Formats: sequence, structure tokens, C-alpha cells
Amino acid sequence: MKIVADENMPLVKELFASFGEVQTFPGRELGPEQVKNADVLLVRSVTMVNAGLLEGSPVRFVGSATIGTDHVDLIYLKQQGIQFANAPGCNANAVVQYVLSVLFRLRPDWQEQTVGIVGCGNVGGRLYQTLQKLGVNCRCYDPFLSHADNAHLTSFEEVLQSDILCLHTPLTTEGPFPTFHLFDEAVLSQLASDTLLINAARGAVVDNQALLNTLLSVLPQRSLQVALDVWEGEPDILLPLLEQVDIGTPHIAGYSYDGKVNGTTMVRDAFCGWLGEAIPSSTFNSLSMSDLNVSSLSEAVLTTFDVEKQDQRMRDTLLIDGLDIPRTFDLLRKNCPKRLEFHHYRVPVNNVPSNNISKNVEATVARSMAALGFRVDGT
Repeated sequence: MKIVADENMPLVKELFASFGEVQTFPGRELGPEQVKNADVLLVRSVTMVNAGLLEGSPVRFVGSATIGTDHVDLIYLKQQGIQFANAPGCNANAVVQYVLSVLFRLRPDWQEQTVGIVGCGNVGGRLYQTLQKLGVNCRCYDPFLSHADNAHLTSFEEVLQSDILCLHTPLTTEGPFPTFHLFDEAVLSQLASDTLLINAARGAVVDNQALLNTLLSVLPQRSLQVALDVWEGEPDILLPLLEQVDIGTPHIAGYSYDGKVNGTTMVRDAFCGWLGEAIPSSTFNSLSMSDLNVSSLSEAVLTTFDVEKQDQRMRDTLLIDGLDIPRTFDLLRKNCPKRLEFHHYRVPVNNVPSNNISKNVEATVARSMAALGFRVDGT
């Protein structure tokens, strides 16, 4: 069996080698020539999987180590009898880590504000659960859920009134609630001037040109804040928009090492199910635990992942005349520094703040850290 895969899927050779020959390529270079003799195709979101890629190939199984499926022509796969699997929820914890890093960088008092979540599926739902553990006031909008699923569901109009808006919807163009340009000029004009808008979903959920026009129209006194991890037209992004947003990153919100390994593993497990074979036991060494010498929740989050550093890295690289924007964007994403999620870190109890504060505050900080997944000794 010949297996062709995106080289950016960690452990893909280790997890699939027992099933056949594994060849890897850069995701954007996967074309008909690479898959013409493949039985299995394994991708991430940068590879468009459709008739143009697969026509005439023997591919019978396609796996995408991602939550989203907007890069895959699911109708075509079904018509051709090609099995498909993806990895819903694989990087939900990583995206929560990203959002928290943005919040601590741009809104130090964010826990006293109202956070609106647009889209409460695997990722938005995980963020909602985390914020509830921290006692944060939330409003949620998801037309596919009921109050039995989420007690804080509101209308779209109501969620727009939140202090902070986090977007976590898939990108859809059809159906009763399409999300393409959900945040268009009309919706952006409804936001309060001091709103913080975070898009870690899909770039085209926000009309990028309309967002740029909005940001330019309220300068220089604007207090509207914007953090974009995803961009319309990726990897050929709108550089003037990068210049105007408060935080800009190259589609790496879900790019923790854990999230990517989860994606590869979930696709491997689905592949085994398709073959009718038992899932092999994993023999890979787990990553070690690291101690954090921190005294606050913000310090703990930003020590594990500081989104400001990734923003600066992107600006330093892309905002230079003459760069090949698509290629550079992809390289920034591919070469993003390795990031581990909160559960890889231990906070010794004697590092929880103790000077000039009560024991109850110490316990609150420790509980908040534990709620995020940190191991807090003594809790």
C-alpha cells in the first residue's frame, strides 16, 4: 500500500509505516503527480482535495488531520466511494491556549468582561467550558445548538454586544446559516468601539477588506482591537490589514505539538477502523513535565505561549518590500516554534503568590491554574 502524506503531520511515518510505504511532501506541493499511484492520502488544511487532485488516482482513503473540512470536496469523495476521516477537536486545547494568550496580552482585565463566543462546537465549546471554570461571564451564539446544550446561548445580535468576541465557526457558503463573510461591513459597524475581536476560525468568516476599511475609518482614536490568526486568501494575505491589527499570526492557533499529534493519531485510528484492523498500541515516549516558576495565571499562560512573540515574528518577516508573501506565510507557519499545552507544565505550590495576599487568593490562583490543565502541586 502506498501512503502519501503532508510532511507537516508529526509522527505520520511512525504511525502509518506498518500499513505500507509512506512518502511525504510539503502540503501545498501535493498534486496529481504525487498522488497518481497512492492508495491513501493524508493532508492538512493547505491541500485542496478535489477531482483536480484525485481524478485517475487509486486513492481510496483520504484523511485530514484537521478540524475543518472546507479544503475537501466531500461530495466528490462520496460520489467516488472514497472514505474520508478528519480529526474534530484535535487541537481544541491549543486554540484555547492561543485565545488566552491574546486576552492576557490585549486585555489584562478580561476576566471581568463579557466574552462572546461565535460557534460552540469542538473548539468554541472547549473555550466556553474553560471560561466557565474561571467564572467568566459568557454569551454564546450557535444556531445549531439549543439551551439544553449551552445555557448561555443568545441571539447573534446579543452576542455582538460582548466586550470580547471569539470566532470559532467552520467556513460554510450554503445552508440556513452560512458563515462566509458573517462579519461583513454591516456587522463590523455594529461593534462597540472598544470591542476586542479574535478570529481563530477561518479567514473568510470575516470580510478582510471590510475589516481593513473599518480599522482605517476610526483611526487614530480607535479603541477597537483585533487579533487575527486566520486570513482571507491565505497564504496570500492582505498586508495592509496585518499593519492595522493588534495581533497577527500565521494560522498557528491550533499548532501545538499535542494538537498536531492528536490529529495524526485520530486519522490513523479512523484508518484502522476502515481497514477493520485493531488500533496498534502507541509506543512513543511522552514528553517530560517542566516546572514553571510563576506567580499568576497570566504569567503561567504567557510563559507557555506568548502570542506577542509570534506577532512580532510575522511582522518582522512579512512587512518587508519584495517578499514572496504566500511562500513566506507558509514558512512562518511550518517553522513555528514548538509549543506544548498546559498539561506539560507543573507549578510548585510554593510559587503561588503569598506576599500581602490572603490564603484564599492563593487557593483561587491555584484552582484557576489547575482548571486550565496545569499541574499545581498541593491542589
